[in-house]
Amino acid sequence: MSVLKLIGVLLDYPQDELWECGEELLAAAHESTLPVTRQQELVTFVKNLLDTDTLTAQDDWLQTFDRGRSMSLLLFEHIHGESRDRGQAMVDLIAAYRKNGFELSAKELPDYLPLLLEYLAHRPQTEVSDWLSHISHIVGMLAARAMERHSPYQLLFQILVDLADGRVDLGALRQRASEEPRDDTAEAMDRVWEEEVVRFGAEAPADDCAPAGRKPRPSAAVQVQP
Repeated sequence: MSVLKLIGVLLDYPQDELWECGEELLAAAHESTLPVTRQQELVTFVKNLLDTDTLTAQDDWLQTFDRGRSMSLLLFEHIHGESRDRGQAMVDLIAAYRKNGFELSAKELPDYLPLLLEYLAHRPQTEVSDWLSHISHIVGMLAARAMERHSPYQLLFQILVDLADGRVDLGALRQRASEEPRDDTAEAMDRVWEEEVVRFGAEAPADDCAPAGRKPRPSAAVQVQP
């Protein structure tokens, strides 16, 4: 298992299968080609995750990545927000996947970071380097915000920054992150609810009035077409 695929699996919503594949994940961490210090940190991360109760790990993931948008694993959300440009960007990304023989096998948005990492795990190094360079600022901000929140997931983002040749100044990004208002607090979530609860026209919610939100995602996966 490549380090990109391993990081993608570890960043994804932790379903029961993760614990069933624990030995494989630990072996992949031990066999990674990362510098020794990073390799040891990655092994420790995997061990700690596997030692965590499933429900606790899932709740930690939701608290980290599904409250507010600043820690979203949907890359285009950080670039385009809710603008129409995001839809076209996703169409273009799906076309790129298909051009290279990959089809999404899970009902997932194509800009979901674990999914992109799994795709890149099968691509030439030049393409990997190009992609990591393009998303390095987003990943760097995710690392900085995770550091500010003392989240263990900070390590996975830091490794991605390293793999992008360390072109991101994490110190500067962390300073920026420290000055941002938190969007994952109860008060911030209440404000979002108040802003979104009443909508009319084409953007109105369904009849059940369920609030807009994202459910835990299925494990990201791509399949190579012969």
